[in-house]
Amino acid sequence: MADDGSAAWLAPPQAVCHIVERLEKAGHEAWCVGGAVRDALLGYDHLDWDIATSARPEQVRRMFKRTVPVGIEFGTIGVLDPDGVLHEVTTFRRDVRTDGRHAVVEFGVSLDDDLARRDYTINAIAYSPSRGELRDPFDGRQDLQRGIVRAVGDPAARMREDRLRALRGIRFAARFGFDLDPATWTAITDTAPHLGQ
Repeated sequence: MADDGSAAWLAPPQAVCHIVERLEKAGHEAWCVGGAVRDALLGYDHLDWDIATSARPEQVRRMFKRTVPVGIEFGTIGVLDPDGVLHEVTTFRRDVRTDGRHAVVEFGVSLDDDLARRDYTINAIAYSPSRGELRDPFDGRQDLQRGIVRAVGDPAARMREDRLRALRGIRFAARFGFDLDPATWTAITDTAPHLGQ
């Protein structure tokens, strides 16, 4: 895994940096999150840079001329850049309740709360392109270095929240040649009978 200590070498596309800059100039937090950050840290090509922000969906829609309500009930607005490429901008959120696949969420939480609701530590890393700063409260970078897929927090709780996470964990392990953390693997096998949901 590439690392110079500051992570300033991560390079989201200019369009993504522009979206982050506009959100921050309006007084909101804005961070790159998810798979693109993970893949960039592993040295892979990354195409879809998602942004997490303290701005509410209606604020995001007012700030940008071309938007699409991708999943507005979950806080996600698609922002179209000048080339027509859609970038997902999602409000920091926390799960209130879940049926094992879909969650009811609340907004107005912190970045760390938002990262805590994610599936695996390797996907719970945020990057600020304006400051060259990584936020990694669950040691996802260490798991990337060790080649481990580990659930954020309580593995059984993560699987109950969204049964699809079991398949995602297996897919990540296969894609990257990683091992599954033993407690995470136990939770995945325990959730197998519920995958029909």
